[in-house]
Amino acid sequence: MEALGVFGTVVIVFALILIANMIRILKEYERGVIFRLGRIINVKGPGLIVLIPIVDQLVKVDLRVVTLDVPPQDVITRDNVSVQVSAVIFFRVIDPRRAVTEVQNYLYSTSQISQTTLRSVLGQQELDDLLSERDKINLLLQEIIDRHTDPWGIKVSSVEVKQVDLPQEMKRAMSAQAEAERTRRAKIIAAEGEFQASAQLAEAAKVMSADPTALQLRYLQTLSVIAAENNSTIVFPFPIELFKAMMGKS
Repeated sequence: MEALGVFGTVVIVFALILIANMIRILKEYERGVIFRLGRIINVKGPGLIVLIPIVDQLVKVDLRVVTLDVPPQDVITRDNVSVQVSAVIFFRVIDPRRAVTEVQNYLYSTSQISQTTLRSVLGQQELDDLLSERDKINLLLQEIIDRHTDPWGIKVSSVEVKQVDLPQEMKRAMSAQAEAERTRRAKIIAAEGEFQASAQLAEAAKVMSADPTALQLRYLQTLSVIAAENNSTIVFPFPIELFKAMMGKS
């Protein structure tokens, strides 16, 4: 009886293990590629999946978007500037069958093709384009990487150049260039202001020259402004036009 009890326990344990290997539950974002004796028979999921023990093998594939960081890459631009560029890639599996059978490890392979494409594409760009045409470069990278990963059942939805690290001497040169540009703009604005002010003064001089009385009133107004200051002595020239007007009246 004791031996029979041990045998029954072994049978129950074996049955539980068998059932555990037969039943699999996949989440909503998961798919299962089923191999039977080494050959793909179907792609199932989500939900409950029943397998034949020993005969069937299940490989899970996650269909969610994967965020892949591309480590900093040393790139020499077309105008011979050495920079370090990092990026981030967003992709997802759209065909679980090909993602399992066409490539050994689609995550690693996508990372490697992203690094080589990043160096190749950015090496054909000039530094100014790399800094200013970021959207166009991102789109170009996305198209090239997606074309390489399409046979693996991978869809690359977006590529973003995350950071561009410049050498210190290049940063100083760009800072000096930006400072010179700001100085140039400031001088142009100041010159334009002087030109407009001189044009207004010339127009005012024409108006005053046509009416001597206006010139005299402007002169007296200037004197009143000067007198309002805390000055003990004021020396000013006496306008000959005002003197002539006073003599004429007398």
